[in-house]
Amino acid sequence: MTWLVSAPAFAEPRVLTSIKPLQLIAAAVLEGVGTPEVLLPSDASPHHYSLRPSDLRRVKEADLVYWIGPDLESFLPTVLNGRKGKSVAVQDMPDLHLRHFGEEHRHDDEPLEDQSEVDDEKMTTTVSQTDNHDQLHRPGTLDAHLWLRPENTRLIAERMATDLTLVDPVNAARYQANLDAFEQRLKDLDIKLKAHLKPLAGKPYFVFHQAFDYFEEAYGLQHAGVLAVSSEVQPGARHVAEMRERLKSAGPTCVFSEPPSRPRLAETLSEGLPVRFAELDALGFGLKPTPNGYEQLLTNLSDGLAGCLKHL
Repeated sequence: MTWLVSAPAFAEPRVLTSIKPLQLIAAAVLEGVGTPEVLLPSDASPHHYSLRPSDLRRVKEADLVYWIGPDLESFLPTVLNGRKGKSVAVQDMPDLHLRHFGEEHRHDDEPLEDQSEVDDEKMTTTVSQTDNHDQLHRPGTLDAHLWLRPENTRLIAERMATDLTLVDPVNAARYQANLDAFEQRLKDLDIKLKAHLKPLAGKPYFVFHQAFDYFEEAYGLQHAGVLAVSSEVQPGARHVAEMRERLKSAGPTCVFSEPPSRPRLAETLSEGLPVRFAELDALGFGLKPTPNGYEQLLTNLSDGLAGCLKHL
């Protein structure tokens, strides 16, 4: 009698990321081996999220957990303390290019009347109301949207490939090949985006959330101001008037909100002004965790900017 002996089956490594952009990066490295999971829904705020019991189980059972760090997911440190597996706060990785709020332009929780020293030509003044989110964006604090700089993403992918090789050495060659392919795609995309966005330098636009500084820095852009509106506090008449005045002073301009919805005050702020509205998505709302998902995230940002600014 001949006995057939099958090779041992290896379970794919369980990779859990806090937010969609990190899941997209992990998906590129895991191509052909597995699919990473994501903790937060795309429409949830990473600044303050209440984990469900099922979320806590996923955190506990994952082989590898990747999150930005306490400057973004302030609810996660206590949860991760009880884990046995590896958890990586990518903001603590060496060699990342990190920005802090207040670099080169002011942030949205500085009152308008205190902006006398701001260069009017650059129009970098911002207007907002202070809420819990604003406290995480005060001048000098880390700008945690670090995944929007391709070079940072390359370093994150390298770290993921190294960690996965230790957890799953059987697939080490696949992880390295995936990393090499991803790095080449990032180089090609970087060249494409620079050519696409170069003609837009200097065109005025505003955002409702200061989330795009890494992308702007990489591609020679700069928003003219931040019209930050608290989701929890209805702004007063004076605040609305100040934001309208800023838009009026800019002339023809674009204002970018983030999905899934535009702030309710958008139309009130822009009524009678030459303002165009469009969306910019820093978190990959609706994107699937495919190997090319991260490239699609940056391409969508580029297309969103160009689609509006080319009309100015």
